[in-house]
Amino acid sequence: MNKVVNNVEEALAGIEDGMTLMVGGFGLCGIPENSIAQLVKMGAKDLTCISNNAGVDDFGLGLLLQKKQIKKMISSYVGENDEFERQMLSGELEVDLIPQGSLAERCRAGGAGIPAFYTPAGFGTEVAEGKEVKIFNGKPHILEAALTADFALVKAWKADTAGNLIFKATARNFNPMMAMAGKITIAEVEEIVPAGELDPNFIHTPGIFVQRVFKGERFEKRIEQRTVRTKS
Repeated sequence: MNKVVNNVEEALAGIEDGMTLMVGGFGLCGIPENSIAQLVKMGAKDLTCISNNAGVDDFGLGLLLQKKQIKKMISSYVGENDEFERQMLSGELEVDLIPQGSLAERCRAGGAGIPAFYTPAGFGTEVAEGKEVKIFNGKPHILEAALTADFALVKAWKADTAGNLIFKATARNFNPMMAMAGKITIAEVEEIVPAGELDPNFIHTPGIFVQRVFKGERFEKRIEQRTVRTKS
């Protein structure tokens, strides 16, 4: 089955106002930047976005925040985006902050068909408010529900025409589990090869989880905070 579509416009067809989107990446690494740019052009609004972070003011999901297209953010880290902070503090944006490991596991559970799980992360904090608590091995755990989305937008390094994906380095942090948890998963990639060319031992996401693949036109690959060692 050939899952390759011609362009980003065709790939994102069907995304509408009010939908829930998972957006892969870690910081600015491995984000589906072509898909995000297309969402800005489409003007889809009242979106709920599930993502590790909210990008920066002029890149990543920050572009959607600038246009007030996001109604709610479900994230684990939002410290690099001034516009996000402004909207959150003014009450313009709903925010659900989740411990990073819990966010990853809630996405993975959604893709695996597990409705909920217990975790000690967040117990005794605001994260636990209103959630069921049970004791395991003498330690309190809170019940966390799985996350799924109408669409999952992920960024992979390489794909084949059957939708099998390989992620590179830090891009593996959230993209693979989000690819599993979307009703429709769209992968923008740097390179597409014929089915059968990828070594099965190195495939991170099997094509069964992916519905659409397209080759991105450009990848800026920014660095959030450049840190260099001083010369001794």
